[in-house]
Amino acid sequence: MPSASDPAVEVSHLDITYRTTYEKVPTLKSALVRLGRRQTAVREIQAVRDVSFEVPQGAVMGIVGANGAGKSTLMRSVAGILPPTAGRIVVNGRVSTLLALGVGFNAALSGRENVVLGGLAAGLTRDRLEERYEEIADFAELGDFMDLPMKTYSSGMYGRLAFAVAVHMEPDILLVDEALSAGDAKFKQKAQAKMLELCQRAGTILLVTHALATVKDLCSDAIWLHKGQLIQQGKPEEIVEAYTRFLKVGESAITDEDV
Repeated sequence: MPSASDPAVEVSHLDITYRTTYEKVPTLKSALVRLGRRQTAVREIQAVRDVSFEVPQGAVMGIVGANGAGKSTLMRSVAGILPPTAGRIVVNGRVSTLLALGVGFNAALSGRENVVLGGLAAGLTRDRLEERYEEIADFAELGDFMDLPMKTYSSGMYGRLAFAVAVHMEPDILLVDEALSAGDAKFKQKAQAKMLELCQRAGTILLVTHALATVKDLCSDAIWLHKGQLIQQGKPEEIVEAYTRFLKVGESAITDEDV
């Protein structure tokens, strides 16, 4: 049983490597040769390389980095979706995830049915889920669409329901990947306010975002990933400043150890 002094999330020397098939210059001859020999060209991609950090209970950790930095891969591993290739992840508490659109939802089912499945999977009792359902439906503002298959939803509607479900599941730890961009301007404001409310309730949050102002406004700590490696960890203002400077001067800043 974890104590109050244990970190909510502990990532230790984490490596995540993908194996994927590829062909640099595909030709009919090369394809036939490999097909006849039952061979495939395999490439290993190190998405996360020797990453270590801790997230204290009640902290809001911002995660920044360019596309391809390994941010979403890291979040999926913390969520238990991707197993580590090496290293370990220790999570102390019940996790609710708000990752890329489509993760965790069955598009053939209605919004209502997906809320029920998500709540049961999160460990809520049926009575508690019934109480939460109205809050989720009201927050998402989807009206009659809650009873329609989610394959009929627009991406904005999908995102609004995903956000509503994740933040109302009473998680000890909330994992958020670019979810604050879901919906129109009005919903974004409501989502921002809900995130602030969760932060004030001392919930532990890991937040992946390209919105650097959000990192400074919501987060108590931040890390910067680049090409799968942890470049820097510190206060949000420090990380945003270093990362912004890197975006202006390019990769040589890391090579020269200027950031």
